[in-house]
Amino acid sequence: MVWTILAILSGLFILFLLYSNRTRRRNEPPLDKGHIPWLGHALEFGKDAAKFLARMKEKHGDIFTVRVAGMYLTVLLDPHSFDSVLNDVGSLEVGNSRNKLLEQIFGLQLNGIKDSDERSWMEKHFHAVSLTKLCSKMKTNMQNLLKDDFNGNKNWRQDGLFNLCYSLLFRAGYLTLFGSEGNASAVYKEFRKFDDRLTKLARKSLKRDEKQLFTSAREKLWDLLSPKCLESTPKPWQQDYIDFLKKEGVDAEMQTRALLLQLWTTQCNAGPAAFWLLGFLLTHPEAMEAVKSELKHLTPQDSPPKSAPLQEPGAHPTTPVFDSVLSETLRLTAAVMINRDVVQDKSVCMADGRQYFLRKGDKVCLFPFLSPQMNEEIHEQPQMFKYDRFLNEDMTVKRTFYKDGRQLKHYSMPWGAGGNMCVGKEFAVFTIKQFVSLVLTHLDVELCEPGARLPPVDPGRYGFGMLKPHGDVQVRCRLRTTQH
Repeated sequence: MVWTILAILSGLFILFLLYSNRTRRRNEPPLDKGHIPWLGHALEFGKDAAKFLARMKEKHGDIFTVRVAGMYLTVLLDPHSFDSVLNDVGSLEVGNSRNKLLEQIFGLQLNGIKDSDERSWMEKHFHAVSLTKLCSKMKTNMQNLLKDDFNGNKNWRQDGLFNLCYSLLFRAGYLTLFGSEGNASAVYKEFRKFDDRLTKLARKSLKRDEKQLFTSAREKLWDLLSPKCLESTPKPWQQDYIDFLKKEGVDAEMQTRALLLQLWTTQCNAGPAAFWLLGFLLTHPEAMEAVKSELKHLTPQDSPPKSAPLQEPGAHPTTPVFDSVLSETLRLTAAVMINRDVVQDKSVCMADGRQYFLRKGDKVCLFPFLSPQMNEEIHEQPQMFKYDRFLNEDMTVKRTFYKDGRQLKHYSMPWGAGGNMCVGKEFAVFTIKQFVSLVLTHLDVELCEPGARLPPVDPGRYGFGMLKPHGDVQVRCRLRTTQH
């Protein structure tokens, strides 16, 4: 018996050594396994993925394979070559990795639902007439919450800018899509606990006490999103989503967990994006003046607006400066990772003609934040905020950027795998712009410390959408006597 156990352990050890000692084959990308068996570069990757991948890029070039916790990840950083990954739906799939994350983070199992069916359902609510209705409700909720939060008080009030933006936008979004005003604050409180620890859980670096807080917040959110706590008459969006899940055979428990997924998906990015946008404006007076001037001229002087009359999504853009500021903000602070599972051996053809072989069972990743968004060849002085970076001299939108002397298709990808892949993009853009417009026209806002800088980003958020600040910046604000 002892010899049998020893033989099994020896066999497993040999298999472990064989796997951990993987060598680069001909025509494969440069391989960097790190110095720690199996774990590889997991610690450095989880701590600051952007810094780590920038180091690998400098060492290996625009394509390389790294070992991360037993997984082999091929990273492609040449935006000219992105379509070789994005357009391949046969050899590369998104489903397996996504389903594992859904179960790990949300306790959710939706394996029977096709991505195409879910996307079709989302498009029904975030496009055309339905989108216009959502935007109108969102605008009303933001206005009402801003009025209630200040309660007519025109005295100066101090707050953290991140807290101000995230709290109001989250509650407005929650009221628009989900529940009643009665539990909006309670949901926001638990959501922040949940979201602040989500990335560490996904990367399996959450400490025991933090995991308990995460689990407790998740369970409270499940309860707050259950039918007994939401309005007796559900919002049309919410009810239709539940009906969609029922049709797909999803039970009541998983329906509630799916609502938490939708809450996170729809609300986790708008608040941080608004924080960075307002923060950049407050720390760059010339940008603030340009945006305020543009908003001021949207409405005739003899009819003071209740809020800046931004057009509904899909209308012809009338705020090129504001749009450029938003695009620049997203370039600097949106850090999605586009991941695919290699489900069959594949050859990737680079734009310069080189071909690299990818092994079945590996993963491939695009990280647009590093390139194109922070690539100095594409964007001059990429670390700096330049409010007019996406403006031509004639005040039209600038879409022409180059790398290696060739015009780029993908010069900024804050919405993931192409803007058309994010169903809620138009709703998100309208929400962010409308909120910032509302703040600028209804409030006096200024930094508590003149010349204060924005806090650095939280490096643990790379790969999960909008970056969040490591800290906050204090502002003071008050209602204006007249809006303009």
